[in-house]
Amino acid sequence: MKRYILAITGATGPIIGLRVLECLLRDAEVHLVISRPAVSIIGDEVGIDLSTKAYDGLKGWLEQRGSGPSCERLRLHDERDLWAPVSSGSFEIDAMLIVPCTMKTLSAIANGYADGLIERAADVAIKEGRPLVVSPRETPFSAVHLENMLKLARLGVRIVPPVAGFYSRPETVDDMVDFLAGRILDQLRMDHALYRRWG
Repeated sequence: MKRYILAITGATGPIIGLRVLECLLRDAEVHLVISRPAVSIIGDEVGIDLSTKAYDGLKGWLEQRGSGPSCERLRLHDERDLWAPVSSGSFEIDAMLIVPCTMKTLSAIANGYADGLIERAADVAIKEGRPLVVSPRETPFSAVHLENMLKLARLGVRIVPPVAGFYSRPETVDDMVDFLAGRILDQLRMDHALYRRWG
C-alpha cells in the first residue's frame, strides 16, 4: 500500500486539500498534518469542527461523503510534534503534498526553516529526493513569492497553484474543487475521474 503525507495549512481553500485526502485514502495510508490556522479556516469554509477532536470531525465528514471505511488508513499528527514518524528520513513515503500551502510555509521550506512538523516533513522529502507537491494559495504573487517558488522548483518540487480550468465545463463549486484536486493528484500519476480531460 502506498503512503503519503498530506499537510493542510492556513490558507483559503482547504476543501481542495480535503478532497485530495478523500481520494488518497481510497488506496493509501495518509499521514495528515493540519496547521492550527487551518483548523479555524476549515471550520469557517467547510463547516467541520476540528477544534477538539479532529479525528472524529474528519471521520464524520468522510462518512457523510461515503468514505468512512477509509478512515482506518488515516493517521493524524500534531503540527508541533517534531517526534512524529513523518519527521524522519527513515520513514518511507511515496510523496508529500501541501494543499493549500501558505506563503509562510512556502518561504520556510524554500529557506530551510523547519520550525514545525509540516516544514520538517517537507525538508525531509527534499533531502531524501522524494516527490513534494505544493499548492500555493495566494494572489497576486509578489516577487518574493515567485523567487521562493522558483527556488523550490529548481529542487524538483512540483508547484501546482489552484488555477481553474474551464474546458471541463464546471457547473458547480464542487466541479471546480474536483478539477483542482485532480490536477494535484495528476502529479502523483494517480488514476482518477475527477474531471473531464482535454481531448
